[in-house]
Formats: sequence, structure tokens, C-alpha cells
Amino acid sequence: MPDDLFSQPADPADALALADYAERAYLEYALSVVKGRALPDVCDGNKPVQRRILYSMFRMGLAYTGSGGAKPVKSARVVGDVLGRYHPHGDTAAYDALVRMAQNFSQRYPLIDGQGNFGSRDGDGAAAMRYTEARLSPIARLLLDEIDEGTIDFQPNYDGSTEEPKQLPARLPFVLLNGASGIAVGLATEVPSHNLREVAAASIALIKDEKLSDDELFALLPAPDFPGGGQIISSAADIRDAYAGGRGSLKVRARWIIEDLARGQWQLVVTELPPQTSAQKVLEEIEELTNPKVKTGKKALAPEQLQLKAAVLSVLDTVRDESSKDAPVRLVFEPKSRTVEQAELITTLLAHTSLESSVPMNLTMVGLDGRPVQKGLRKILTEWIAFRLGTVERRTRHRLAKVLDRIHILEGRQAVLLNIDEVIRIIRNSDEPKPALIERFRLSDRQAEDILEIRLRQLARLEAIKIEQELKELREQQGKLEDILGNPSALKRVVIKEIEADAKAHGDDRRTLVQEEKKAVAEVKVVDEPVTVVVSTKGWVRALKGHEVDASTLAFKPGDGLYATFQARTVDVLLVFGSNGRVYSVAVSLLPGGRGDGVPITTLIDLEAGSQITHYFAGAAATKLLLANSGGYGLLALAGDMVGRNRGGKAFLTLEAGDQLLPPVPVAAAHKQVACLAADGRLLVYGLDELKLQPGGGRGLTLMDVDAKTPLVSIATLADALKVLGLGRGQKPKEEVFKWSALADHIGKRARKGRAVAAFQKVLKVVAA
Repeated sequence: MPDDLFSQPADPADALALADYAERAYLEYALSVVKGRALPDVCDGNKPVQRRILYSMFRMGLAYTGSGGAKPVKSARVVGDVLGRYHPHGDTAAYDALVRMAQNFSQRYPLIDGQGNFGSRDGDGAAAMRYTEARLSPIARLLLDEIDEGTIDFQPNYDGSTEEPKQLPARLPFVLLNGASGIAVGLATEVPSHNLREVAAASIALIKDEKLSDDELFALLPAPDFPGGGQIISSAADIRDAYAGGRGSLKVRARWIIEDLARGQWQLVVTELPPQTSAQKVLEEIEELTNPKVKTGKKALAPEQLQLKAAVLSVLDTVRDESSKDAPVRLVFEPKSRTVEQAELITTLLAHTSLESSVPMNLTMVGLDGRPVQKGLRKILTEWIAFRLGTVERRTRHRLAKVLDRIHILEGRQAVLLNIDEVIRIIRNSDEPKPALIERFRLSDRQAEDILEIRLRQLARLEAIKIEQELKELREQQGKLEDILGNPSALKRVVIKEIEADAKAHGDDRRTLVQEEKKAVAEVKVVDEPVTVVVSTKGWVRALKGHEVDASTLAFKPGDGLYATFQARTVDVLLVFGSNGRVYSVAVSLLPGGRGDGVPITTLIDLEAGSQITHYFAGAAATKLLLANSGGYGLLALAGDMVGRNRGGKAFLTLEAGDQLLPPVPVAAAHKQVACLAADGRLLVYGLDELKLQPGGGRGLTLMDVDAKTPLVSIATLADALKVLGLGRGQKPKEEVFKWSALADHIGKRARKGRAVAAFQKVLKVVAA
């Protein structure tokens, strides 16, 4: 190793801090990924690899022509040419991009006509590139036809041996037609596909009126149009918000038909699927629902798995995939019996499988200024229109230059046509005929060169008429082209006319239905019957039938005992309060019954690490609860407010360090007062109306003025009497019922200190009498 490898640079000015170098290198790498790989361009809708594939195939002569197009060639030839000339990366990346552009279930308007096995919507991969063949599809001409007419800029390829286009002269906004999906460094894109006719109509409307209202724009382009059809059930407002901001999520569901069979039987047949959903995926989900696997770390199926299995099997008998070449999607679902409600089967399938799913929208792309930005629909169309107007202007200038050059040539021929003999004499006798012709006939260098190169018969008198006719036609073309360049309105008319022609030639009907529907929610049917929820001190839970349960007869595991019993119903909920302020909810119907000890509550919830379970409550969702902590704060909430969507519970109560949660107190309809007891025996009673419902939870209001030495230890709600439990003389247990008149000394306002309870050595608890 050389001694000077880590030596300081000779000139300190050449030194660069490692942090600065790393930042610069990473930013360069990130920019390369963003612009060079992952994001499409708003101008032509292509990523660099796609653009290189299309351009390479165009140069290979694989473009579509009116007579039917070129003969397809092996995909390996295309990939080899792309890698060798323009894209120095792995062949897999190039071939995968080529395959995607040929899949009619991935792209709304495939740009490549593939022959052979190019994969399936079920996730099957394409055959190797040595087996498949490809050529450009007819619609690809809208990207490539004008490429040699001076419409776009070229740049050197990776080794400088040739050039490649920076963009393709797209005649339509392909970034919306076929969409795009990609992940860059710190950026991602998810652009859905759209209908060509609708995109064309919206573009034309914006060209005609730059101040077109959002309502008019979204009426012309109401929603994406997916290759596989399906139905968008999101509201028009949700779709509008996603388009306006460039980001959102759309709810899409499958489409189906009901086929009537003999003897009153019927079957549900799914014919269209949401994007990114395959028949194979749906079958796997049905298998998981009807034959669930025990979760990792568990010894048996969870109650919710068993309940879901029973719910699905109660309505579904069999499912089979009858998809074929004639029917790309045909999933057949047979009901358990003909008496099963059609809506019940449909709702169950939509709620628990990918037949209804969400499709993200993230309209991030490389803009007209070369910057990767998230754009709204209006901005995308406005930038593409600006690109298209500039492209047509450049094309017009290119064509005008050719017309003027041809006119110049013909005018030179016309000048010498009547003096053919003299021209021949000058050429024959002059050592330098070109300068002589220029001087004699006042020709330009370009005209003289043409005269010297043409054949003699092209100077025959018969050619004069043809030259006059061609000059007339060319001057008419010159006038039209100059009018387009000199008149912005004429330029817009040309662009509109071309968009209309392309929409007529390549447009098709919308495939995806746009109709708002409510999201499918499968409600598990539970028989409403009385049960007694039994909770042990160590957190084992069970539900026994009926309310006539004698707590003294209940058996528990050694070392365990009764925490509480709750008279509830099977449609109610069990709330589990954590020491971290989270509330976990479990449906009572999921609790095990029978004579056993039940199951640990931790198998039914995902308790946050470091927290402990403090209290429980089981009852109806409409039950009003008073919640409080030892710091003296509390609030009112309904049991239903604390029900969470997942096993991880719901953050509901805000607890300060050292605060302990008190047992929740159900509030009966007759209860109008609140009683608060401090550790030093002070009792405060005030009106329940001084508290308010807080459905979102939080810290609550101050219930009683307490401190760390004398915290709040017990709360109760009451109607007209309060039972006080504690210790009397000799530390003997004592309880006393205080009627409303006896509580007069303790009645006050919320957040006051209260007064000590007489005749008790120590007060432990208060409950409604």
C-alpha cells in the first residue's frame, strides 16, 4: 500500500469533508434514481428504460404501418440492442419493462404487441426472452412518428457512440393513459390509468379554455379507468380531492353477475377484478378464511379466526376458477344453499377478500422543468399541453424549412430551364462550372450544386409544368405553415384537430364503472342472549350463560381468584384498561364458555410492551362510564367510544407520571351526583352535570383537589344515598349508608377539597347505595 494513500492533499483548498462528500454523493445518487429510473416524465409518460426500449424498436424497424406492421422479432434481440446502445444495466430490468408494456392487464393501452407467453394476471411470469417475440403496437406511433421532424432534443448515450431522445414527441398524455408505478429515493409514484377519449376531451377543453373550472374538468375526466375494469365506489368528492392534490386513495371493488341454475339454485360469478388483484389471490384468501392456520406463537386458533371461519362457511359452499382465454376472469362462488341471501354472500366476500380493495394515487412525476414533483390533474394536463404546443411548433418549423429548401431548389431549376444549351456549354467548357453557373444565372451555392447533380432529362421542357405545379403546392404549404407559426390560435387548432383524430382512431369505451357505494362491512351474526363475564385476578376471562351465576361456586387455577363478574349480553363488549392509558376491546361473543378456566386476556389483545392491565368492564356500548385517576382528573365517556378497530387497543386516557387508574364506574340513568374520596378521608359530592362527555378521551377535568400524599382513591355516582366502607375502632371493617341529608357537609363544587368523613378511623371506598 502506498505511503501517501491517506496523506493530506498538497493544496488545502482541494480538501473536502467526508460529511460533505457523502451528502453530495448521496444526493447525486438519489437524483439519478429519481430521474433516471423510477419516475415517469409528464411529457411522454415514460421512464428512461421504457423510452429506450420504444426508441430502439423504432430504429430496428419494428414500428406499426398501415399495412399491418413489421414482422415481430425475438425479444432477446430487442433487449440486446437496448442494453448495447442505450441502457447499460441488467437484461432482466430491460426485459421486465418490455414485458409490462406488452401486458394488456397491466397497461390500459399496451405499447408493445407481444407474441408468446407474456405472463398472466395471476402472477405467472413471462417466458424467457429467447422464446417471446415483440413489435410495436399501433398506438405506439403516437409516441414515435414525429421523432425525426425536429420535435425533440437528443442527448449522447452512455458511451457517446450514438444519441438517444430526451423525451418522445407524444401526441397524447400517456402518463395518464397508461399510468405508472415506481419507488425512488424518498419519492414514490402511483399513477392510475385513464380512458383515452376522456383524457383527450379534457385536454381539448383545457386548450380551448385555460380557465376551465374544476367541475367542468372533472366532468370530462371523472375517474381512472383500469385495464381490468372493476367498479370505483369512492365518492365524487374523494376522487376530486385526490385529483386536486395529486394524492389519495380510491376504493375499488370487483364486478359480478348472478347466474340462475335449475331448481332455484344460483351462483355468484365474478367477471372483473380490482387492479393488483388476481383470481389466484382471491382463492388463497378464501382458503385462509375457511382453513385458517394457527398463528405463530399460539397453540390454537384464535376465537376471531373460528368465528370468521364459521361466518364464511355458513354462506359459501365452494369456489372455483373458470377463467379461460374467452373469459379472462370467471370466479364462481356457490352458496351454502339456495336460501342464502345474495347480498349476504356478496358482502361477506367483499369484506374479507381482495374483491374490494383500496388503490393508492400518488401523481408524482418529472415535470416540464425537469423537477420531480407531485402534481394535480390540472397541472399534469397543463404541462403536457405546453409540451405538445412546443412540439408542434418545432415540427412546423422543421417542415417549413424543408418546404423552403425545396422551393429554393425548384426556383433554381426554373431559372435555368429556358437556357439548357447554355448550361450544358458552361458545364462542358468550364474548369469550375459551379462558380460559372452561380455568376451567369445568379444562383445560390445550394441551387448550383443541385443543377450539377440532376439528370439532363430533368431539365427537359416537359418538366416546366411539373415544376410550376409543385411550386404552387409548396407555396400553399408555406402559407399554412407560416400561419401556424404566426398565429397561436392556428397552432391550437392544429393540436386540437390531431388530438381528435387520434382519439377517434385509438379511443375505446370506459371499462371501469364509477358508481359510489358504501364500503362492505360484514357483520358477524351473534345471537343476543344473557351471559355473565367472569374475570380472574390474573386476567383469565370466560363467559357463562345466563345471569344466575353464583360467584362463590366459581373455580379458578391455583393461586388465582375472582376479580369481578359482569352481567352482560353476547352482543356487548369487554373493555380492558391498561396502565398506559390505552383501552383494549374484545367482543363478549369471542370469550370462551363452558366449564373451563377460560383463556388469558393477553391472547385476545396485543398488550403494549411495558404496560400492565389494571381494570376491566363488560357491558353494552351505550353504557356511560366515569373514569378517573389518582391524580384527581376524570371524564365521562360511553363504552362504545373506547372500542378500537384492532387488537392493539386505542389510546384514550392521558395519565401523568405516577397516576394510577381507578376502576371504571358505570353511571345509571338515576344517578345525578358524583362522590370523590381522597386517601386522607376527605369526601366531596357535587352534581354530575359539572362533568361532560368526552368521546375522544384525554386527561379530563379536575374531579377533586388532591396531591401526591393524599391521592384520589375512590369514586362513585349516586342518586340519593351513598355507602361508605372503611375501618372503625379497633381497625374493624365498617360500612355506613349516608342519606342525602347526611351528605350536606360534603356537598360542594367540582375541584374542591371536600371534608373528612366522621366516625371512621380510615375510609377505603365509596359506592352507590
